[in-house]
Order: sequence, then structure tokens, then C-alpha cells
Amino acid sequence: MKKNITIKDVAKKASVHVSTVSRALSPNARASLSTEVVERVRNIAKDMGYRPNRIASGLRTNKTMLIGIIIPDITNSLYPPIVRGVESVLEPEGYASILVDTDGDPKREEKLLEILLERGVDGIIDAAVSSHDLAAAKIADQIPVVTANRRAFGSGIPSVVNDDAGGIKSIFDLLVKNNHSEIGYIGGPQYLSTGNARNDGFLEASKIHGIDAKPENSIFAVKYSEDEGSKCADLLLERNSEITAILCANDRLAIGALEALAERGLECPKDISVTGFNDIPMSDRIPPGLTTVRVLQFDVGRISAELLLKKISQTDLAIPETTIMPVTVIERGSVSLRV
Repeated sequence: MKKNITIKDVAKKASVHVSTVSRALSPNARASLSTEVVERVRNIAKDMGYRPNRIASGLRTNKTMLIGIIIPDITNSLYPPIVRGVESVLEPEGYASILVDTDGDPKREEKLLEILLERGVDGIIDAAVSSHDLAAAKIADQIPVVTANRRAFGSGIPSVVNDDAGGIKSIFDLLVKNNHSEIGYIGGPQYLSTGNARNDGFLEASKIHGIDAKPENSIFAVKYSEDEGSKCADLLLERNSEITAILCANDRLAIGALEALAERGLECPKDISVTGFNDIPMSDRIPPGLTTVRVLQFDVGRISAELLLKKISQTDLAIPETTIMPVTVIERGSVSLRV
């Protein structure tokens, strides 16, 4: 059988001490060596076919170099850019990720958190938390946790989120600028921080513009999905046929609203304007082009990972509880001037 190449074999070939090889191959320790030494040792290790023994290394360092990533819906195109942002930080530092999907089920999230803990992950990035998530708070007492795109209120867990309320207020401003005053609102789930913040933003914007936030003009989806958007839009139009614009708390709800309008023989934006939130991939190609709020999906993941690695390496480091990312209104064809 072919002999397994050890760190001692690499050290002998490179004519350096074993500790030098160890530092050269460790993303966290190579800074103490010259670039020339690091490159030479890494090239020799690669040519020899050396593979580090992560299990043995984990026993020495008490680290597995594994990070758990929890998302609520693997079919939602919002999350792949977030995951890519996370991995853009983890991979160069020698970490691998374990990706799990809760399917929007809090009980499943609780179970997956325990499974990740059993797998010995060094930390968790949770993008599936509810606004009051006791399971995530419990795990955060045991290992470093950062939430991405959502917050768990009162948990003390650092979060990286978008300016949800600010985005809704900005797109509300756009609708008012286009002479819309009878504005329907399809809000997000009230058990999620994104739903809470965006719903608050809608109420604040209504107050700022002196527009009565009529109860019949607002409805809250139980989840972010196209089916929910369609059902909610139908209910809004049944309650108030005078609505000229529907502001949706995310793009999937907006897509459902557009489908509901089409089924009623209504045109967007000729009859009713529609807006979304997130600027998911392909939203520019959904006729007539969805006006929406763009969030920095990749950067949310990237910064979440950076904060998590800081928590892992410096356990006493003070990290802001909430990092709010800027958002931008993207104007397309789904909003028109009301005359």
C-alpha cells in the first residue's frame, strides 16, 4: 500500500522543523513566517500529496475547523449568495461548512442545532432564527453563534441584518412620489425579525406621509412564499378595490401578488403597482420588471462569518449585537405614476 505522507516527511523534504511546516500550513499561524518559506513548504506538501489529519489536529487544538450554516429554505434564491459570502471567509481560513435546511420549521431548527453541536462544529451561522428563538439562545451559551439576515431579539446573539425598516420606508416614499395613497401592504411573518422590522417601517412611513394605515389595507403572510403573496393580494383587493399599489415585504410575496393580479385580468403597473424586497436573482426579468429593495446578500454572509471567526478566536472580544447593512431601492417597471 502507498505510504501516507506525514508532516515529518514534508519537514524532512523541506529541510525545516516540523513546527515550521505546521505553521506554514495553518492559515492562522503562517503570518509568523516569511512568504517565501510558506510558499515553499506548501508547494512541497502539495507535490508530495500531503493531507493534514483533521481529526488528530482537532484533538490537539480542540477545534474541528467545521462551521454550521443554518438556512430556512434551500429553494429560496436569497440564501445562496449569503452562503457564498460565508464561505468566502471560511475557506481561506481553513474551515469547512456543514449546511442544513430547517424548511422554516422552528422544531426542525432546534433539532439541527443539537445535531451540529454533536458534530463538534466550532461555531454556527444561523439564518433561520425566529424573533424570539430560545433554542438558538441556548446553543449560543455553549458555542459562538452569529445570526444572518434575521435577529433573535433579547438573545444577545450578534446579528448581521439589512435595514429592513429603512428599505420599506424608502419604497413607500417612491410610491407616494408617484401619487399613490391607497397602498395595500402584504407584510412578512410576524414571528420573524424581518417581518417585525418591515411591518414597523410600513407603519412609520404611513405616519410620516399622513396616510391612514387602514387595517383592511394590511395583511400578514404566514411565510414568505409566492402562494402566500397570491392569497394575500386577493384578500386585499376583496377588502378594498380602490387600492392602486401593493407594497410587499419580500420579492416572493410580490411575485405571488403579480400572479393574483393577472388572474383577475389586472395589469401591473397600469392598474396596480407592485413592489418587493430583497432583489432576488431574476427579479429584473419578471414582467414588467420588479421594483424592489436591494440587499447586500453576499456581504451579509461575509460579515457574519468574519464576526463568527472573531468570536471563536477571541472569546472575550466585544462584538456589536446588531450590524445593519445598507439597502437600495431599485426602480423597474412595476411602479407607474398614478394620474
